[in-house]
Amino acid sequence: MRRRFTTHSLQPWLKQVRLVAVQVVLPITIFHGIRTIFFPTTFDVLLLGILILIACAVHLDWF
Repeated sequence: MRRRFTTHSLQPWLKQVRLVAVQVVLPITIFHGIRTIFFPTTFDVLLLGILILIACAVHLDWF
């Protein structure tokens, strides 16, 4: 049988990485969104989409 994944079963260093990601991802997403408005390239748009998905995942506790 497979064990269920919970955030309580994470190792301490992985919990720390998750907490840092929560604090860092939103400002980076906002900065990159502003940068993409002024200098839109294909790579920037794709990276902004990935950052938005990560920000949503962190906010909705998918990650």
